[in-house]
Amino acid sequence: MKAFGWILAVLLPLAMVSCKGTPEKQPTENMENNQKVVVYQVFTRLFGNTSTTNKPWGTLEENGVGKFNDFTDKALEEIKALGVSHIWYTGVPHHAVIRDYTAYGISNDDPDVVKGRAGSPYAVKDYYNVNPDLAVDPAKRLEEFKALVDRTHKHGMKVIIDIVPNHVARGYKSLSNPEGVTDFGASDDTSVEYARNNNFYYIPGQAFKVPAPRDGYKPLGGEAHPMADGRFDENPAKWTGNGSRMAQPDANDWYETVKINYGVRPDGSKDFDTLPAGFDVKSHADHFAFWLDKDVPDSWKKFRDIALYWTDFGVDGFRFDMAEMVPVEFWSYMNSAIKNANPDAFLLAEVYNPAMYRAYLHLGKMDYLYDKVELYDTLKNIIQGHGSADNLVAIQAGLADIEHHMLHFLENHDEQRLPSPPFAGNAVKGKPAMVLSATISTAPTMIYFGQEVGEPGEGDAGFGSTSRTTIFDYWGVPAHQRWMNGGAFDGGQLSNEEKDLRDFYKRLLNFTLKSSALMGNYQELHSYNRANSQGYYEKGFSFARWSEDEHLLVLVNFKDWVTDEYELQIPADLISKWKLKDGNYKLADQLYGVEVPDLVVAGGKGKVKISLKPLESLVLKVEI
Repeated sequence: MKAFGWILAVLLPLAMVSCKGTPEKQPTENMENNQKVVVYQVFTRLFGNTSTTNKPWGTLEENGVGKFNDFTDKALEEIKALGVSHIWYTGVPHHAVIRDYTAYGISNDDPDVVKGRAGSPYAVKDYYNVNPDLAVDPAKRLEEFKALVDRTHKHGMKVIIDIVPNHVARGYKSLSNPEGVTDFGASDDTSVEYARNNNFYYIPGQAFKVPAPRDGYKPLGGEAHPMADGRFDENPAKWTGNGSRMAQPDANDWYETVKINYGVRPDGSKDFDTLPAGFDVKSHADHFAFWLDKDVPDSWKKFRDIALYWTDFGVDGFRFDMAEMVPVEFWSYMNSAIKNANPDAFLLAEVYNPAMYRAYLHLGKMDYLYDKVELYDTLKNIIQGHGSADNLVAIQAGLADIEHHMLHFLENHDEQRLPSPPFAGNAVKGKPAMVLSATISTAPTMIYFGQEVGEPGEGDAGFGSTSRTTIFDYWGVPAHQRWMNGGAFDGGQLSNEEKDLRDFYKRLLNFTLKSSALMGNYQELHSYNRANSQGYYEKGFSFARWSEDEHLLVLVNFKDWVTDEYELQIPADLISKWKLKDGNYKLADQLYGVEVPDLVVAGGKGKVKISLKPLESLVLKVEI
């Protein structure tokens, strides 16, 4: 979920903490093993669905739904074989959904405050249970998810799920709270706008009003429903998830959610202890110790307990939605508690403000952040023909101190699918960007299910955008379904082009997992060649990666219309770092075995003749 640009000013100063000094190198199991991390984000509800009906606003019976059990041993084996180390199961916590589960003690959700029929995974209704849609037997939904966690581990992969600390569903009600745990808001003083230990902010004296519809929108597409009456009982009204303080939020607000109070007063000031100077270089253990004797707001404790519940359940890490809308101090408190319980926990945050990256990493103790507004946005512009690869030089230089912590992706549930017309219109156009994204740093790489077979995200599912696979409705994902092949998970229905694309992803991702150079050093060669190599243009990019035992040259051609031919120049300083003597060195392409001329080193400088076909990439290992 993304914040709107006009989020109220009170949300902006929540984490304005400067970071100075040399930060702690946050350890992860994979970094210690000198191995890249590859995350496979899968929308759990859609993965195993074999129905091809795809009726707009279709019911579960009409359009089908995937289950935890659809992640069979064979499915997980094939995901692992793709080159995946971690699976992010999106949409697992029980969120609001328009389906009658009252037979299981679950209250019905009101269509007036639910987006879509299947509901948004970011409007969580019960943090101590899972989405009943995903279980064969909803009464045993936790057991079925636990079995999936165990199966995933058996296949050598780690499990990530979402936690959404900024907001919860407007109709939050947990049936599964552990002993002694109360629901959000259960003990709130609703007569005041703010109290430190209230879980929500209130608008005293005003009842909530359902937003006026936009563009003729009607819940469930206008289908008759006893609760779709334009009313929702909430008095007094609460602040909306994105910070709106209106009793009747706008239709573009996150009206299906309510904002959590972390002890930030309505004027933006903090009602809790702040971290002392120098804590940006302190360890997780130091942060954990700092908070042990501190009195913190009730919402902090509630979300810490939720995270520890799932950690104890066997979940290996979390993706935190809209982390920058929650104070940095809270993240120090919660993440240090998670790391105290599991030092290898994988902690990924959605943060879009580059000025705050280091605060959320070094003070908030995140492991990874989205590299969205710099690398992703720049690559998208290049793919679309609007931008220059020259811009990548400054991006990588500017992130050099935190490059390991900036997760790379070209697709996720919030972004347009690569083959969709508003993005690239063709999955193949993303191949050079994918090679660059996966190899330019030590950071994790993430792909979104269906990306590897060119899913274009077509079709009007009901709520949402046709260029993004729906996260709000029941739906089938056609290209992915052709790979799934009715549960065989063998790609039996894929076209030749789709098979070739998946083979590309498999080759690339598996190479990144085993390459020591990709966990080593980086030097861009683009600037040097722009100045010194005739025929080397701004629609290509080149760089070197190396470790003690592996030396790589990575070259990409973003142009889809012409072959790039030039003589790649290797500057003297890199030749010196690699300790190469004058002579000829064989180059071995690591993806497809493309034959290339030798690297020639003479007078302390190197050069090699390169021919890159349209949209081709080379990952060349120097045989030393």
